[in-house]
Amino acid sequence: MIIKKIFNNNAIVANDPHRQELVVMGCGIAFKKSVGDPVDESLIEKVFILKQKDASEKFKLLLEDVPSDDVSLCYDIIEYAKNNLGVPLSEYIYVTLTDHMNNVFRMYDEGVKNVNPLIWEIKKFYPKEFAIGLKALEFIEETVHRRLPEDEAGNIALHLINAQVNGPGSKVADVAHLTEKIQDIMNIIKYTYNITPDEKSVSYERFITHLRFFFQRLHKRDVPAALEDDFLLRQVKAKYKKAYDCMLKIEKYLGTELSDEEKLYLTIHVHRVTHRQTE
Repeated sequence: MIIKKIFNNNAIVANDPHRQELVVMGCGIAFKKSVGDPVDESLIEKVFILKQKDASEKFKLLLEDVPSDDVSLCYDIIEYAKNNLGVPLSEYIYVTLTDHMNNVFRMYDEGVKNVNPLIWEIKKFYPKEFAIGLKALEFIEETVHRRLPEDEAGNIALHLINAQVNGPGSKVADVAHLTEKIQDIMNIIKYTYNITPDEKSVSYERFITHLRFFFQRLHKRDVPAALEDDFLLRQVKAKYKKAYDCMLKIEKYLGTELSDEEKLYLTIHVHRVTHRQTE
């Protein structure tokens, strides 16, 4: 492995034997080294392999300004998230989260608070991501000795949601908008049935997951194929009339005509998330 570029004593760009470009970090890995020198592989602590060129270039620009310790901290948070969420994350998370935390630390040092107005919704709709955000606050306090507020756990969670739902290059604002839409749909159900769905139920968790990917399909205009036979939809409509009527209210709120398949699954989810409390 050969050094291609040096950012500081602890961060370099290197080429591996296959000429693949890597960002490599390690304490003193570039100390008294020059471009073209071999990398002391015993000093390697973290390796970033960003295959998306845009993400790679933006990440390297960040390394020019962001302290190595902060980059390393974000790497640990992302790896922890990957292991606990069990879903692939866009490579852009290394760019977006690192840039975000760099700004957060700067504001913290200046005494500026970064309030998250969606903290309640994030806790409720994305408990796994929020739990990782809370764990990240522990990492931050242990590593860089800054005690950040709970709002920041929500901000970190938004970046993780964004990386798994909306794909590369999307904005956290998109996730915030998605969260608001889910909240509106849950309110439609709440006022239609005059109940508050059990947020700890499996049905509730499945419904939220369905809505997240439903909005992803809607955003990509990925319309499911039409049902070959609408018999099942007619059966569900007859059996779960209130859930079907509630689904129509949701469709009206969304301002788009849903496919029969989307209507079918949305009606079933509405029924499942409400039926125990209405029996």
